[in-house]
Amino acid sequence: MNETRGLRKEREGVVVSSTMDKTIVVKVSSRYRHRLYGKEMKRSAKFYAHDEQNDAKVGDEVRIMETRPISRTKCWRLVEVTKRAN
Repeated sequence: MNETRGLRKEREGVVVSSTMDKTIVVKVSSRYRHRLYGKEMKRSAKFYAHDEQNDAKVGDEVRIMETRPISRTKCWRLVEVTKRAN
């Protein structure tokens, strides 16, 4: 990672939509323990990411990185496809 550009957030998730041109929707899930009750909880968030080559398909596991705003909803970009869907 280039130090002069500063630290950027990275997330790993699953592609849930790739119908748009050069855009994918990535669902990022995380698990955490409830503060009071101690129950294991799941939380998920969807991110719109820029995919220049339309490389990722639905079901692929991908890594995305924070970037400058590309559109009203997109401020993430695809770094790599870590695992292809079957």
